[in-house]
Amino acid sequence: MTGDPARPLILTCGEPAGIGPELAPLALAAGVPFVWLGDPRHLPPGTRWAEIETLGDNVAPGTLPVLRHDFAAAAVPGRPDPANAQGVIDVIGQAVALALDGRAAGIVTLPISKQALKDGAGFAFPGHTEYLAHLAGGAEVAMMLASTTVDPPCRVVPATIHMALEDVPAALTPDLLDRTIRITRAGLIRDFGIADPRIAVAGLNPHASEGGAMGRQELDWIRPLCDRLRAEGLSITGPHPADTMFHAPARARYDAAVACYHDQGLIPIKTLDFAGGVNVTLGLPFIRTSPDHGTAFDIAGRGIADPASTRAALRMAWDMSQARARAQAGARA
Repeated sequence: MTGDPARPLILTCGEPAGIGPELAPLALAAGVPFVWLGDPRHLPPGTRWAEIETLGDNVAPGTLPVLRHDFAAAAVPGRPDPANAQGVIDVIGQAVALALDGRAAGIVTLPISKQALKDGAGFAFPGHTEYLAHLAGGAEVAMMLASTTVDPPCRVVPATIHMALEDVPAALTPDLLDRTIRITRAGLIRDFGIADPRIAVAGLNPHASEGGAMGRQELDWIRPLCDRLRAEGLSITGPHPADTMFHAPARARYDAAVACYHDQGLIPIKTLDFAGGVNVTLGLPFIRTSPDHGTAFDIAGRGIADPASTRAALRMAWDMSQARARAQAGARA
């Protein structure tokens, strides 16, 4: 392991009634330095934890370091308490502050319940990503899902995300796709250490419209956009038929795929690497990853939650933080 253990990652507690608290001690097996930020009352009984005063304080091996943030109420697995909603929001804000001032190498967010936060604290954001972008001063971001257990890796960035399929054609504009491609490229350079990222762009329609037989977007503006970006020097291919983009030989030809809509990109990665997929927010001034699953209220407290994605998110965040540090050092040299 490289990097500075005195500048660890922050693992936010997420929704206390979900599986986040039981994943925290299991995440120690990721083997990277992190501190859990939350209320230790919410940890499973028998958890070995130690409160720290300063990031980087040493604790005994096998002990969860806890940066304490007291909540209004205890937690009952599977039953979110509106009284704890503001605590969840405040923990996210505290983690971002620690990352922005350089004391933390990045943040890994355990899952929240958007409905619980809305009901309990009037949370006005669609989710974690939008709130993090707000805390970062309105940063323009993109969501990447990245595999950790398949080779070649699968990295996908959907240009449109949580909207009805019927709304996608109007929302998918040349400006949005252009910005998504550029954010993806910048993230691959800065956070993944890829000097000249190869990006494959999916078509919107079946078979990438097959010459206009099934839609016009590819001919009218997606292909011209890709041509223009190539003329700028970007390593861009497409638009490609999405159904032939994600098998191993195809993935070997690019570093990330930009999809036109949510399921076009997320079905492949969740099929290829369901337990090892990591959600990465590109475009933020700090590192942010998260496990690719939700609060799982139905199994919370039963001790059967799979920690694989949380461990993968921690390892990826740590690797990204080191890549970003190397990039910054190179820029100063």
